[in-house]
Amino acid sequence: MNTDCSPLLTDLYELTMLQAYLDEGMADTAVFEFFVRALPPSWNFLMAAGIEQAVDYLATLRFRDDDLRWLRDTGRFHPVFLDWLGDFRFAGDVYAMREGTVFFPDEPVLRVVAPLAQAQFVESRLINLLNYSCLVASKAARCVLAAPGRQLVDFGLRRAHGAEAGLLAARSSYLAGFAGTATVLAGRRYGIPLFGTMAHSYIQAHDREAQAFSHFSASHPRDVTLLVDTYDSEAAAAKVAVLAPDLRQRGVSLKALRLDSGDLAELSRRVRAILDQAGLAEVRIFASGNLDEREIARLVAAGAPIDGFGVGTHLSTSADAPYLDSAYKLQVYAGKSRRKRSPGKATWPGEKQVYRVYRDDGRPSYDVVALACEPPPPEHSRALLHQVMHQGRREPPLEPLDLLRHHADAELALLPAELRRLDPAPTPYQVQISAPLRALAHKLDQQTH
Repeated sequence: MNTDCSPLLTDLYELTMLQAYLDEGMADTAVFEFFVRALPPSWNFLMAAGIEQAVDYLATLRFRDDDLRWLRDTGRFHPVFLDWLGDFRFAGDVYAMREGTVFFPDEPVLRVVAPLAQAQFVESRLINLLNYSCLVASKAARCVLAAPGRQLVDFGLRRAHGAEAGLLAARSSYLAGFAGTATVLAGRRYGIPLFGTMAHSYIQAHDREAQAFSHFSASHPRDVTLLVDTYDSEAAAAKVAVLAPDLRQRGVSLKALRLDSGDLAELSRRVRAILDQAGLAEVRIFASGNLDEREIARLVAAGAPIDGFGVGTHLSTSADAPYLDSAYKLQVYAGKSRRKRSPGKATWPGEKQVYRVYRDDGRPSYDVVALACEPPPPEHSRALLHQVMHQGRREPPLEPLDLLRHHADAELALLPAELRRLDPAPTPYQVQISAPLRALAHKLDQQTH
């Protein structure tokens, strides 16, 4: 996905710092880490996503001749630096959480170990990729928890903030447990199952609604879903009931009726009654229309006979929490730990690992953020950061999306009940900072700069 991404998709200060590093001869190894400072309001966890896109970006990072010509024409950079950029490659090591892993504030999701210029330059694009992917995966995971046993489909392309966002939303939501997407290119690129019905304009273009249903079913006889709320949902469902014997005789597989407006709980009950009375118990009801996890949970709690939900605008824009307070910060340079001490934005220094400690029943108990050189906690635990790149090469090969999807499902299933809520947990999940890490931070705080 990122092979055609220009390296100029970055902030200017990445390039100005690189020239200054080159002029000063600052080329020692640096460690940077991507993490989130705080959860969005009412959220109890986040889900890691976008690692594959981050690795693709790093593995293919190149300045083309036209990039260098344009930079030269700006007059901002000297010739020696531009020649140096011509050979610029990422040759570092990368450690990351497995996509689909649940994580919490202050936990490194991705760690980059590389010469300073390489580790610094990739900051903006890595945040750009990881912030959005983690955000949508987390939003989608909340929808999954709100709709147990129901089908969820991504409808968010048309309201996504650009083409790449639409594709990343389709991938991230599928990773988190959605059944598929309406975005065709996501089906081709990622192998995600595709779902779709028809637009209201298709119904309106016909003189008779029943005629529109009949023609569409003849054109697409397999697994037909008909949109029934263009005029009157109950009347449309009654028309489908009359058409059903003819459709069945023609070999049409009528899969579902879609409701896209109105009181979805009440309409779904009335439409369900019409279908059942016509002997169409196998026909499902699918709902869409400005849905989010809270509205889905309300419909499920009300007992609405809705079998699946299309989630669009609120998913691809993460409307209630449109950003994560994420950061990518220097933690080590030239063998020395570094610590930012800005009020409200202080960092935990050093190269770190995250350990998840489990209870006897297999559910997470608490996490520990520790220095990478520390031994793991004595309790039953596992390390969450694993190597995904070695000297600029993917290592090991990245896992298939469907396998990561199973991992995400297992992560959600193991979440303690209080974290599965849509409202804030009475007691937030505990993330401990190890004693040696606290001691290192205290030591650095005593130093003058």
